[in-house]
Amino acid sequence: MGGILIWGTVLIVIVVLYMIETLFPESSLAQFSFFSRQETYLPLGALIASALVGLVDDIFNIKQKGAHGGGLRVRHRLIIFALIALVGAWWFYTKLDWTTIHVPFVGNFDIGIWYVPLFFFTIIATSFSVNESDGLDGLAGGILLSSFAAFAAIAFMQGKYDLATFCAVIIGALLAFLWYNITPARFFMGDTGSMSLGVTLGIVAMLTNSVFLLPVIGFLLVLESLSVILQIIWRKVFRKKLFLSAPFHHHLEAIGWSESKIVMRLWIIAGVSAIVGFIFAIIDFSQLYG
Repeated sequence: MGGILIWGTVLIVIVVLYMIETLFPESSLAQFSFFSRQETYLPLGALIASALVGLVDDIFNIKQKGAHGGGLRVRHRLIIFALIALVGAWWFYTKLDWTTIHVPFVGNFDIGIWYVPLFFFTIIATSFSVNESDGLDGLAGGILLSSFAAFAAIAFMQGKYDLATFCAVIIGALLAFLWYNITPARFFMGDTGSMSLGVTLGIVAMLTNSVFLLPVIGFLLVLESLSVILQIIWRKVFRKKLFLSAPFHHHLEAIGWSESKIVMRLWIIAGVSAIVGFIFAIIDFSQLYG
């Protein structure tokens, strides 16, 4: 349940700064509060809600309850992800009046009610992908670090400073977590970390209207979840495995790569894909605003 370190840090920082802003508005620290309705209400709420669900799953796991003593079943997790995604979609559609989606290098499109299923799919896909990538010491943490860094930079470039600060605090918490999560890990993220950060990453992508950059920035997340989906389909259709093991990082283990070799190389790929995604965002931004 090492993920508590991540979302717990974010919650403490945001609450303390908000209290300072409320009680001591003239204080120099009050200006650092980043708790705002437009930018951080929803990602913070989703972070904590999904973290608590993941925490219950981790407790079930430790006490060997649930499906075969391994916590919640996959379908139960997907149902919970779906509920959180529906609440988020409702917030965007009714509270923020968002129906416009931005396609990089093409432009903006008002898709109306279709924004809801797009939001729903994005949150489900991202949360599932992060959950699948949490299988080796430091792997999910490193991928998330690169992804949140890219979106923090995009949010800052768009003038969404509260959201950029929110991402920056997550980055700081992830760095502290990774200090103890690299091989040999002393902390494990658990579902309370992977579930919450996956949901939050998807919401941040929607808040920055950069959902079509998410597969680029989070390329490894796509690779991990796609390997699982292809493995399932391949076994059902051809009655044999496509990979020796899925997700993809376990396939690399199966062919003889060491854990540290896999993690370090995938970190490099994650860093490069995050930079490429941010470069796309810069070029697109410059075309829109000169």
